[in-house]
Amino acid sequence: MKKLRIGNIKLKNDLLLAPMAGYSDVGLRYLAKKYGAALTCTEMISAKALVYGNKKTLDLLATFEGERPCAVQLFGNQPEIFYQALKLPVLDKFDIIDINMGCPAPKIFNNGEGSYLLGNVQLAQEIIKACKKATNRPVTVKIRSGIDEKHIVAKEFAVAMQDAGADAVILHARTKEQGYAGKVDLQLAKEVKQTLKIPLIVSGDCTDPAAYQTMKKQTGADGVMIGRAAIGHPEIFAEILGLDQKVDKFADIKEHIKILSNYFSERYVVLNMRSHLAHYIKGRQVNTEIKLKLMNCQSIKEILNILKEIFD
Repeated sequence: MKKLRIGNIKLKNDLLLAPMAGYSDVGLRYLAKKYGAALTCTEMISAKALVYGNKKTLDLLATFEGERPCAVQLFGNQPEIFYQALKLPVLDKFDIIDINMGCPAPKIFNNGEGSYLLGNVQLAQEIIKACKKATNRPVTVKIRSGIDEKHIVAKEFAVAMQDAGADAVILHARTKEQGYAGKVDLQLAKEVKQTLKIPLIVSGDCTDPAAYQTMKKQTGADGVMIGRAAIGHPEIFAEILGLDQKVDKFADIKEHIKILSNYFSERYVVLNMRSHLAHYIKGRQVNTEIKLKLMNCQSIKEILNILKEIFD
């Protein structure tokens, strides 16, 4: 397993947990690190909301003791706002700054953010330059292949980000229009890797050790970012690393809840865990009635009681 270096940050291996809205909370990140992920990243955070001190946004910055190195992912479309955000003390605990230029969500795209920036290279470069001016920490950029099949821009865009000062590029080799449908384009990822002098990290479709080996072999990428496959299954990092680590799913869920409870109210934890729980119990013979009861729990105690029945 090769180690990965991003700017002045040396990681213990080349596996990263992806920033995923609604999922990459401090609890999942804790478990990903426990099972061997070299780098974790917050879910996508609005640079503007940070600058204006939005409480819900600040909540997303929660980290646990021992998480470093860790990254924060920001989105927006105003270079001066990114500059101001990176000067905020609340971001001092993050070792790497990742800029989202690939989110396909219509709300983000229609606001001129995320994957919209794939169509405005000049503005995207200004954002990276503003970030590099604001901090001496590594700045990475997460992109997609392009907005649609007629506009595959990953190679040119990645080089432009490199020229603007980015320390690494993270490529999810699907278009904005594809969303999460179809397969990632590993040939395109290989071509992007061959055009860059900075590290390329590939994202998308890494679901098991075999997929990891295929992605590394076919693209030559320096690292692999794991997203959806880690939801409800954070031990995927240990599986890929070949670590002989015993997995106790119920214990992991309890740890996830405990970590969240260190930072948030019980109500917040209960609501936040619903999407995670649906994934944690996948593959178990759980009838619809029990699933509905689990999704409608109003307390942590209720959740744990139902889970005890499921896992016993």
